[in-house]
Amino acid sequence: MSSPAVELRAVTLAYGAFTAVKDVSLIVDKGKFVTLLGPSGCGKTTILRALAGLVTPTSGEIHIAGRRVNDVPIHKRNIGLVFQNYALFPHKTIYDNVAFGLKYRGTAKGEIARKVKRALDIVRLPGVEKKVPSELSGGQQQRIALARAIVIEPDVLLLDEPLSALDANLREEMRTEIKTIQREVGITTIFVTHDQEEALAMSDRIVVMNHGVVEQEGTPEDVYNAPASRFVAGFLGQSNLLEGKVKSAAKGKTIIALDAGGAITVASAGGVKPGDKVTIVVRAQKIIVGGGAAANVLKGRVLATAYLGGTASYVVEAGKFKLNVINPIAGRVFREGEAVNLGFAPEDGVLLDAGGRRVQ
Repeated sequence: MSSPAVELRAVTLAYGAFTAVKDVSLIVDKGKFVTLLGPSGCGKTTILRALAGLVTPTSGEIHIAGRRVNDVPIHKRNIGLVFQNYALFPHKTIYDNVAFGLKYRGTAKGEIARKVKRALDIVRLPGVEKKVPSELSGGQQQRIALARAIVIEPDVLLLDEPLSALDANLREEMRTEIKTIQREVGITTIFVTHDQEEALAMSDRIVVMNHGVVEQEGTPEDVYNAPASRFVAGFLGQSNLLEGKVKSAAKGKTIIALDAGGAITVASAGGVKPGDKVTIVVRAQKIIVGGGAAANVLKGRVLATAYLGGTASYVVEAGKFKLNVINPIAGRVFREGEAVNLGFAPEDGVLLDAGGRRVQ
């Protein structure tokens, strides 16, 4: 069985009394696109810097392509690195920018020319070899930074918030482009971002971090639909948190008496007992305005409406709750002040225990 492309084994990075990363273990399989997601200061960039060799772990081990690299300097690790600001050499031609890593490795001139041409073809910018970075747009410069990173055929590609400097439309275009290139080349990629949409759209797996620890790791679908903690539920997507106590738990169904009145049924495999304090997490897209034939129905009144084109966003007051709801527009948009029913299925509620962790 082949070794993982990247493996972190109980990695901790501390700066004096401050611990930036605490006991993080992670396996990244070859050819996968893995995103480290979290707010500023959560430790995601510190992990990327440790993988690159820019900082050294206080404890634990880092393995790349089956080799322990804790003491291996950055120039001896076969990695490609794309920074937030691209870090292109402003006075060098695009050819020289892309060829830089190959020249450093002593690659023959003819081979350099062949590889630079191929890299520029991959990022869909052929024929720009003689230009300098200032002659290219922000999106084109980002592609050149990507070409420079992949031209050396690295074991792993590290991307440090490379889309943050782009405007919204170009950012969306480039995230599709990066994912397409990554799949075409088949390169193992670790991507750092605080943008949940980027993470959901691009990743094979997402690692959600908070205060230097991993809160949850899984596919985008798993992390979104089954948040492992209150933090993940709040950070990733729009969630509604309903507090209550377990009334009964049997036959795969848990009935929760809400603190604000009423009761909700949630599909559950157990793990709770009557009297336990719990929180129900319901995603904004899972609540249907109008209720339909849903098992859980709450009566409410629309406080705010936002028309978003194909969807509408609502804030609905239901008893003591103010719920966020996002629905496709199938007919009309509900107006402010309108009385509505809200419905969701038992399968769409996720239970958190009193400590804020998902009930298994």
